[in-house]
Amino acid sequence: MKKIFYLFGILSLTLACNSEEKQEVDLLLFNARIYTVNDSLETTEAFVVKDGKFLATGNADDLRKKYKPKEELDANGKPVFPGFIDAHAHFYRLGLQQERVELSGTRSFKEVVQRIVDFQEENNRAFITGWGWDQNDWEIQEFPTKDILDQLFPNTPIAITRIDGHALLANQAALDEAGITTKTPFEGGDIEQKNGELTGIIIDNPMALIVNAQPEPSRQTQVDALLAAQEIALSYGLTTVDDAGIDREIIELMDSLHQAGDLKIRIYAMLSNTEENLDHYLDKGPYKTEKLNVRSVKFYGDGALGSRGAALKEAYSDKTGHYGALLSPVKDFKETAERVANSKFQLNTHAIGDSANYLVLETYDKLLNKEEDRRWRVEHSQVIDEEDFKYFSKNIIPSVQPTHATSDMYWAEDRLGKERLQGAYANKKLLKQAGIVALGTDFPVEEVSPFLTFYAAVARKDTNNFPDGGFMKKEALSREETLKGMTIWAAYSNFEEEEKGSIEAGKFADFIILDKDIMEIDTAEISEVNVLETYVQGEKVY
Repeated sequence: MKKIFYLFGILSLTLACNSEEKQEVDLLLFNARIYTVNDSLETTEAFVVKDGKFLATGNADDLRKKYKPKEELDANGKPVFPGFIDAHAHFYRLGLQQERVELSGTRSFKEVVQRIVDFQEENNRAFITGWGWDQNDWEIQEFPTKDILDQLFPNTPIAITRIDGHALLANQAALDEAGITTKTPFEGGDIEQKNGELTGIIIDNPMALIVNAQPEPSRQTQVDALLAAQEIALSYGLTTVDDAGIDREIIELMDSLHQAGDLKIRIYAMLSNTEENLDHYLDKGPYKTEKLNVRSVKFYGDGALGSRGAALKEAYSDKTGHYGALLSPVKDFKETAERVANSKFQLNTHAIGDSANYLVLETYDKLLNKEEDRRWRVEHSQVIDEEDFKYFSKNIIPSVQPTHATSDMYWAEDRLGKERLQGAYANKKLLKQAGIVALGTDFPVEEVSPFLTFYAAVARKDTNNFPDGGFMKKEALSREETLKGMTIWAAYSNFEEEEKGSIEAGKFADFIILDKDIMEIDTAEISEVNVLETYVQGEKVY
């Protein structure tokens, strides 16, 4: 009997020791197809999370032998990916958009007007704003005029912005509110006139006159906008968003909402290029928390191709003698670039046309020591002269939005001509030269969905499966390249590859579970994939 008790005691002690040897963790996810996006692009079936970070990946049975999870999550064989990173978007603007007239997808100006009428009947705003119209989607592909808005709303200011954010239509009440007349001076854009009369169309820089005349959003409106944008973004599996051009006030509000626990999504903030922003941040250096990273400056080089504001080396093919325009004098851009070069900040410059891209690339090349790790970015890199691709590298990074190609393909050749088009939307060529591409959406210019980004990058088609062979299909990215562009390469472009962008030990446990495997399903199905669950730092947020 003593021997039995002795053996029982030894067994109990052994079990207790084994139990003590297991490290307690917060979560074990298992029964999944996990795309780690590590250097070898390995897949695995389980991982463990502790204190908001991935601790280990591998076989579930092996992990259970080493770790004691507080919670287990059965993924039921579903695909799991690192949280997606949108390398170029307008997060705060997306939130504000929820308070405006939604004009995207309109097929005529008549439909635009009807949406404004319906919106005002329901909301009764003192100043009506809207976003998303695109004359290129209409049967008559011409800028609208303010006449009918003047008739319907003679006393209510209206300002509705084109889908690319580089043109707007204002009625006379809004023009009066802003003090705009036929004699108003401007640089970098246009205040359009016909027969000596204002049409209401304003392009690029002078748009600020209208924006400044609008009522400032209240603090509560700003908070509501950020939380609304977060809800949308998390539902699409975005765990980090690069907000391309925001001011100190909104950055500090984001920080406070992060600290309060209300804002879960991570933000890589690009400072709008204003004296106030630069004076406050450049000398102090980057500001970094686990959820907020402020270390870049956004500069607008030129306008957009759709509104013929992109700066081209040769005239537009569909508008004789028109070259588009830079939005700032060359001297101002170079001075700003030099100022940023002398700081610890990154410079991210919007460049659409080949002339703007040349200016940006040549300036970057001269300022940056090729041995330094500065990772300056060219946002959009949309139309590049063949001779200028040579400038791109891991130090001068192309940040591109694949859905721009599938949105613009219906009229891009009209603007550029066949020969010049060959250097446009050249995602594959940019990747071959730079070694990486950072991928984003530019929402709300385009839709938020990263699955549309993935589909456009791989298929080079729109959601109507057009065109059959894909638009400039030689510029398509592989699925693996696209996945990297939305995760680890985007993280690299933000100086954050050591903390996110892949499912590896030591990185934040930002991950998503999808209903279908974007790496395996038929290409045509990719745009319809849904996010089942989104996790930030191991916490389920959607």
